[in-house]
Amino acid sequence: MKDWLRNLFRLRSLDGSPVGWWRIAARGGIGFVAAYLVLCVALGWWWDEEPQPFLAHEAAAIHAERAGARMVTGYTFSVTLIEMMRTLLDKRGGYLSNDLFPPGLWMDNVPSWEYGVLIQVRDASRAMRVDMSRSQSQSAEDIDLSKAEPKFFFDNQSWIFPESEDVYEEGMTLLEGYVSRLGKKEAGGGQFYARADNLRNWLAGVETRLGSLSQRLSSAVGKRQIDLDAVRSEEETGVATPADLEVKTPWLELDDVFYEARGQCWALVHLLRAADEDFAAVLENKSARVSLQQIIRELEATQQPIWSPMILNGTGFGFVANHSLVMASHISRANAAIIDLRALLSQG
Repeated sequence: MKDWLRNLFRLRSLDGSPVGWWRIAARGGIGFVAAYLVLCVALGWWWDEEPQPFLAHEAAAIHAERAGARMVTGYTFSVTLIEMMRTLLDKRGGYLSNDLFPPGLWMDNVPSWEYGVLIQVRDASRAMRVDMSRSQSQSAEDIDLSKAEPKFFFDNQSWIFPESEDVYEEGMTLLEGYVSRLGKKEAGGGQFYARADNLRNWLAGVETRLGSLSQRLSSAVGKRQIDLDAVRSEEETGVATPADLEVKTPWLELDDVFYEARGQCWALVHLLRAADEDFAAVLENKSARVSLQQIIRELEATQQPIWSPMILNGTGFGFVANHSLVMASHISRANAAIIDLRALLSQG
């Protein structure tokens, strides 16, 4: 073995004859591929980590100090949206959802997490455009928010002409324009109406998102349920169709659903903390602030470290854990608390 290695680096075979150029190229190619694969594995391991959370109020205070603006109502919520997108694009490894080359091409956990965050950014930006920045239904939309929202709805996997990152950067620039006008309160500046109905409307969307996530996570072990669409079809068409079906998430998609849920919950923790700041007066008036803080507690529990090298999918009461069911439990409790919070906000 030692003689073979020595001759390998001398570019000679064991009998001492020179090695042909094609063998040299083959050895060099194999060495390059091996080094590339090792580098990809190392980078993939380094990039496969979710960003740490940030404090919404502190991020808004730093932003206001740099911009020379005031911390007015709505400033924290708006800046939190920008900081979440900045984290999405500038985290370790950058934005991975549209990567075409290894290791990003091989990774699916972090891209699923990115998509989960992006879903909540899209919903929040729409709520700001439709409700929070307008005094009534007949008011004109904020010009920056009306242009920023569609930017965040751009294809999250576009890699060229244009890249997803470039479009999202444009959206953040437009949000910065809104925040700048909001913080300086000049003539024609941005507006933010921290009313109970605006908060309730946004939470209605959050409620449906969490309800869907809870169902998708619970399907990890498979369950039989009534197909409501089939029942409605029979009532409308008179044709009987099977109403009982088994719903189960494919094994290869379990971790994708899990990390998408982690991403959505990560985003909601920040947005709800920001709402706790900007809607404080409304929440205190409705005696609902404790309810909001309890929702944040439940969602924070979904961000605990994962010590297993893979997402386990044991049966509900089996020997092996089921991470999806644990996640669904926290999300279901948070969702139930949101339903109660919306009821409080609608009273009086």
